Amino acid sequence: MVHVARGGDGPLLVLLHGLGATGSVWRGAAGSWPGSWLAVDLPGHGRSAPLPRYSFGSLAASVAAVVGSGPVAVLGHSLGGVVALTLAGGWFGVDVRAVGGLGIKLRWTDEELARAASLAAKPARVFPTREEAAAWASKLAGVPLDDGVVEVDGGWRAALDPAAFGVGAPDVAGLLAVAKAPVVLAAGEADPMCPPEHLRAAQAGGIVLPGVGHNAHVEQPSSIKPVLDRLHAALVA
Repeated sequence: MVHVARGGDGPLLVLLHGLGATGSVWRGAAGSWPGSWLAVDLPGHGRSAPLPRYSFGSLAASVAAVVGSGPVAVLGHSLGGVVALTLAGGWFGVDVRAVGGLGIKLRWTDEELARAASLAAKPARVFPTREEAAAWASKLAGVPLDDGVVEVDGGWRAALDPAAFGVGAPDVAGLLAVAKAPVVLAAGEADPMCPPEHLRAAQAGGIVLPGVGHNAHVEQPSSIKPVLDRLHAALVA
């Protein structure tokens, strides 16, 4: 089961959050979209069931199952941005007319991948109180979360399935090459995971968003308006 939230009316924007977060992180930005929107809790996050194995393809297939028919734009943050690019390849039956990737980590070191694999192999931490679990969930996501915990035997834990850390490094260049829709990449000017020089090396026309960091859509929702405008123009063209 994949949990979704919906709102608005008109051309559809699919919103995909980053690792550890939930669809609720788009609440501030969704209202700026001039149409309808669908915010997904990716598998193993929030109120969505986990997967037996995490890959960008398995995540994209799960999202495709809840999007439905008709043309859409897809905007994803970080991990969600890679899933958005994966959907744009046309392999999953979604009619993607425009795709945006916000704050995608474009370069990975062996040390970073080893650390992620180590986190994926560890069991979820259980806390005695919901507040402690929520603080941990927010730390994992890098943003405040009020819906990122679940109650379990013995207490509370982050809703994030730790195995999702094992998804690996994306082939962004390959995904850009096979995308069947216009792609816009963007990142905050102070994003340590996707600094401007990495963004521009991946896409010469990538949008650097002033005054924000990795979670631009949460830090300053209005900052992503240039991305939304570009996606909307491509979707309704």
